[in-house]
Amino acid sequence: MVNMNRRVFLAASGGMSVAPFIPQTSTQAPPAEVTRMLARHVISTKFANLPAGVRKEAARTLLNWVGCAVGGSRHETVDAAISALAPFSGPGQAGILGRKERLDILRAALVNGISSHVLDFDDTHSRNIIHPAGPVISAILALSEHRPVSGSDFVTALVLGVDVECRIGNAVYPPHYDTGWHITGTAGVFGSAAASGKLLGLSERQMLWAFGLAATQPVGLQEMFGTMTKSFHPGRAAENGLTAALLASRNFTSSEQSLEAKYGWVNVVSTGHDYNYITRKLGETYEISQNTYKPFACGVVMHATIDGCIQLHNEHKLTANQVDRVELKVHPLVMQLTSKKTPQTGLEGKFSIYHAAAIALVEGGGGIAQFSDRAVRDATVTSLRDRVSTVVDSTLHEDQVRIVLTTRDGRRLEKFVEHAVGSADHPMSDRDLEMKFSGLAEGILSPDRQHQLMDLCWKIEGLPQAGSIAQAAAA
Repeated sequence: MVNMNRRVFLAASGGMSVAPFIPQTSTQAPPAEVTRMLARHVISTKFANLPAGVRKEAARTLLNWVGCAVGGSRHETVDAAISALAPFSGPGQAGILGRKERLDILRAALVNGISSHVLDFDDTHSRNIIHPAGPVISAILALSEHRPVSGSDFVTALVLGVDVECRIGNAVYPPHYDTGWHITGTAGVFGSAAASGKLLGLSERQMLWAFGLAATQPVGLQEMFGTMTKSFHPGRAAENGLTAALLASRNFTSSEQSLEAKYGWVNVVSTGHDYNYITRKLGETYEISQNTYKPFACGVVMHATIDGCIQLHNEHKLTANQVDRVELKVHPLVMQLTSKKTPQTGLEGKFSIYHAAAIALVEGGGGIAQFSDRAVRDATVTSLRDRVSTVVDSTLHEDQVRIVLTTRDGRRLEKFVEHAVGSADHPMSDRDLEMKFSGLAEGILSPDRQHQLMDLCWKIEGLPQAGSIAQAAAA
């Protein structure tokens, strides 16, 4: 298991502050041909155009995603998906990371997307809380096993896929998310289509059609959080985007204004939008630079609370029976997403701010073990969970929390977390990502295989065949 204590992850440094991201509702006409501008950006960008820092972040994104996919590969959610779908899969064209099964590329994209997200341990864009890698890498890694793809082409497709999905996500966040959509699935399908289309060599018009096909396949409702279906969202987005690109490559037509049209994606799925977030500095800046990586295996809006409770646990050597009550002051989004008071499964626990605080205080961690069925049913944890209360404070940012803990002997312990570990201001270092990877792969891949796989991820842009990563990850 991954050791998720603060001491390890505060070794990271060098992040930059990101202002609160609150686009205004737009009533103005969109810039001319937004979808076409995005399609042209994808087909024209070359590996040589990507700055070194962007390419490095692509390797970090890949490493983190591979670790999460391997780590989630033995979860009962993945078992169920393979059991249900394998009998109907086509030829075994692509592998499932951390397992021996091979499925056709569409089903492999779906299942690897599920596997990479089921632990809720994957990456998170710092502005729109999209988990960018799942929809994109799940699709293009499967495609890379089916046809030759160089490492440099893979990196280019990865960067562009993340750029497309996050720019589109930025344009509609937060109104789209506040409506109840799961933005990783709804915007992620565009990233999958863009990245897959780039590797397939689509023309500008074909890329427009791929975006149109992607736009008509939004997937993901927040109602599903805490169930197996949440991880289905990035998996289906990967499969749907890959399907869109494959259809477009054979001239399957679609709208060429799928984003900005009156009844296009943006207007239909969101009550507010700003197209400038799609077009601003297109080709100059890349959204992958805003990617972050989770130190805790749960919804990202709970990370500040876990961080703060771990600090209190470590600083005061607290035991559960010493704690009288805990009050959390949190951003409104925390209660929108993680208000499950009495979770019954590990998956539900990932969306319970009450469980997150209790388990961090009891066990001093927030890894896979702390969000298991065992953890949410532990008598000591459930007892403390009942003594946790929350207050919404709209002046706080999403990665902040104010904790007031009162002990049974009358002490009042306070902790303010300004930026949670793993956020853009306290990012995970390369070494942190490697430790996380090893913890996720423990018991699934041998230490030698782990090192081989990490090395392939770090050296991705120089690999002759990107598909070798999937082959090295087979168990």
